[in-house]
Amino acid sequence: MTSLNRYAPHMLGLLRIVTALIFIVHGAQKLFGFPAPPGPSLPAVFTLYWFAGVLEFVGGLLVLVGFQTRIVAFILSGQMAFAYWMAHAPKSLYPALNGGDAAILYCFVFLYFVFAGAGAFAIDKDSRA
Repeated sequence: MTSLNRYAPHMLGLLRIVTALIFIVHGAQKLFGFPAPPGPSLPAVFTLYWFAGVLEFVGGLLVLVGFQTRIVAFILSGQMAFAYWMAHAPKSLYPALNGGDAAILYCFVFLYFVFAGAGAFAIDKDSRA
């Protein structure tokens, strides 16, 4: 098992990149209607839903390249906690019933990046392997 430890920074970097790519798509949906609009229309500018799209798109890009990963991940983790309690929990406390599974997973993956850093393949110097 110890031989696998040497790949941990690379797997952390891969987790960061894949997470960011999927997260960026959520922001692109809200801001640009791509790949499909999130509802019948795009959110109005300066609404909470619009700000969520900005955080998801811009924050996702920053996490993707590994720039200021810990700070950005802290903000995005908080955003996902807020999203869960504001948008999902009122429907039901159970994630399987309220559609909040992704919000919870994103919240804790981003929280992990706050403590673990960006891993390999990142602009951040302090978190490279």
